[in-house]
Amino acid sequence: MAHKILPDLRYAKTDEWIRVEGDEGVVGISDYAQDSLSDIVYVELPGVGDSFNASQPFGVVESVKAASDLLLPVAGEVVATNDAAVDAPESLNSDPFGSWLVRIRISDPSQLDGLMDAAAYEAYCATREH
Repeated sequence: MAHKILPDLRYAKTDEWIRVEGDEGVVGISDYAQDSLSDIVYVELPGVGDSFNASQPFGVVESVKAASDLLLPVAGEVVATNDAAVDAPESLNSDPFGSWLVRIRISDPSQLDGLMDAAAYEAYCATREH
C-alpha cells in the first residue's frame, strides 16, 4: 500500500517530517508512521522553550500497539506545540500532515541536508513494506 508523502517536506528515517518556514520548522509524523502505529491514543509533547538536539526524543506517541519516542529531525528550540493533537491524538491517524506536533526554531539549518526528500523517503518506506 502506498502511503501519502508530501513533496514539500523533509523526512527522517524515524518517520518524522519537517516543513521549513523561514528559520522555523513544523514537525509531525508521517502517514507511514501513523499507519504502522495503528490507532493513536495518547501524545505527550514538550514545553515551549525546551531545546533538543537532532534525533533527541522530544515527546511520545502511544497507540493501541506500542509507545514510540518522537525524535526531532534537526536541533531546535520549541516555539509552539499543537494542543489539538494532544487533545485529539486520533487526528494523527486521520490527518498526519495537518496534525503537526511542534514548531521549532531551527538551530542548525545545515542539518536539514541530512534528511530525505519525498522521493528518497518513498523509496525508504518501500524497502520496509511487507
